[in-house]
Amino acid sequence: MEYRQCKRCLMDTTAKGITFDENGICNYCKEFEKLLKSNVKKINIALDELVDRIKKASKNKPYDCIVGISGGVDSSYTLVKVKELGLRPLAVHMDNGWDSELASNNIKNLVEKLKVDLFTYVIDWEEYRDLMQAFFDADVIDIELLYDNAMLAVNYQQANKYGIKYILAGYNKYTEGMRMPENWNWYKLDKKNIYSLAKRNKVKIKTFPSIGTLEYIYYEFIKKIKIIPFLDYLPYYNKYEALDILQRNFSYKPYPYKHYESVFTRFYQGFLLIEKFGVDKRKLHLSSLIISGQITREQALEQMKSKYAYPSEEELKQDIEYFLKKMRWTKEDFENYLKRPEKPHDMYGSEKTLYLFLLKLSRKFRL
Repeated sequence: MEYRQCKRCLMDTTAKGITFDENGICNYCKEFEKLLKSNVKKINIALDELVDRIKKASKNKPYDCIVGISGGVDSSYTLVKVKELGLRPLAVHMDNGWDSELASNNIKNLVEKLKVDLFTYVIDWEEYRDLMQAFFDADVIDIELLYDNAMLAVNYQQANKYGIKYILAGYNKYTEGMRMPENWNWYKLDKKNIYSLAKRNKVKIKTFPSIGTLEYIYYEFIKKIKIIPFLDYLPYYNKYEALDILQRNFSYKPYPYKHYESVFTRFYQGFLLIEKFGVDKRKLHLSSLIISGQITREQALEQMKSKYAYPSEEELKQDIEYFLKKMRWTKEDFENYLKRPEKPHDMYGSEKTLYLFLLKLSRKFRL
């Protein structure tokens, strides 16, 4: 397909399944706009009811809910609002060895000032590095499947441990609700994929927490533990207003781009995805903000002027050097990795087919 970009948002033909109407407007932003309009009224009414349900479900328990916290704006603000509403959260963080110093300080300031308990799960670094190497050797796109899957697992495990029925997530439709193109990441509950790649590289999994489709069904439908996109229940979530509150009240220091609380995530999204896979997630993140009215398209285009998502070439150079040292790669290893073509996750073993089958079955059963 000839290269085209939406005339309203920033999505383009690098996104699988994109289509354009006669005015040059893409299906991604039109779907997202429809989603926003259909949920506003329902969500606004539901906040008090949600809080009451959480409190009733946690009676005589040490905590009301789990709040997974990465140090980013969305999860940090979720923790702040949860406390304001009189809930007793357990903050849960997962340390995979890539936390930035800035993120660590932001989390520390937040939990201390809010006076909430923090549980941090630390994965053995050598084990995590070897798992990452297995993903790099396989040339699959979603290296962050490791972190995302482990974080889900830890949140469910802590909820189950304390008998908590609600996990309040910082995910929200206003700033990140636009549909992710299926060629930009992978199924986040694919435990089989993780274990298959680990086995391929002879990696022994000992401290890495993981969750698969069937375990998710167990937690969600048997144990009745629900993940709630908490910020969707606020009247209108504005990331820039949230950031202002965090900076004024909690000594919060911002990051230059979304998800940059992790050194690896900023390098992965800011350089590796763009250079090796031709995927720039800034387009998706900024498009969500355009359609939800938080920035203009012109402001978004200004942020897209640089090829890579880095404030300067020097900062990118520093991250490359840090990455090579931490992963024990030579420059030749790095160059060879960037040159190799992408390979699909499911060529190594996957449970995505199982998920799609169960999803289809559940929809049929509901009908």
